[in-house]
Amino acid sequence: MKTIFVTGTAGAGKSLLTSKLYDYYTQNGAFAAILNLDPGVESLPYTCDIDVRDYIDIVSIMKEYDLGPNGALIMANDLIASKIDDIRNEVERVNPDYLLVDTPGQIELFAYRSSGSFIVENLTSEEKTSVFLFDGSLITTPVNFVSIALLATSIRLRLHVPTVNIITKTDLIGSKLKDIIEWSGNIRTLENAIANDADGETYSLVTNILRGLNLSGFAQGLIPVSNVTGDGLVNLEGALSRILNLGEEVED
Repeated sequence: MKTIFVTGTAGAGKSLLTSKLYDYYTQNGAFAAILNLDPGVESLPYTCDIDVRDYIDIVSIMKEYDLGPNGALIMANDLIASKIDDIRNEVERVNPDYLLVDTPGQIELFAYRSSGSFIVENLTSEEKTSVFLFDGSLITTPVNFVSIALLATSIRLRLHVPTVNIITKTDLIGSKLKDIIEWSGNIRTLENAIANDADGETYSLVTNILRGLNLSGFAQGLIPVSNVTGDGLVNLEGALSRILNLGEEVED
């Protein structure tokens, strides 16, 4: 079994991408299953094979501990770790070729609390990787692009698994997509764009961050993926396969 964690900022399209990946693997002859790790989500664009909402009830937590929605979500995400044996047993019973893990909408609840890395470490799997979604609507300026790249790097460090970076909502950003792709593949082009877009202090701060990310080996070209049309899924699967299957891609 190979495990793929789908991560990214709230609203970036994690659940929809999870459903598209599930369809892609299934249509190409692989056995895929989905684990939902968001205890607060009300509806999903797929049918869960394993669902933390079967173990954690947000409404009950709010009533029992007299918490608001945010406090209940924090407690719920920590409680998931206490259910890891049950979740792992369910996963092993299903035993898919690919386990797609849809992480909580508020990524900080998963990536920056100890329960998140605990879950990543304790899900039994031959290989693990993550997909980080750069929300196309958030990175149309070079400064925002670097900010989200810093977040992606931070989450990679927290989860400690290889990461494939993609850009979503490509249908909504028009000609900006070309600029973003150039920024992701050419540090000089990105630095020039920052110089044209920011004041001196911001330029100095952002370029220093950018060079640090690049020197650390985390600067990667983004893979454009459309959750609407499915464009880019083949390229995404190829990048995942190079990590998970030593380059042996799912047959088209």
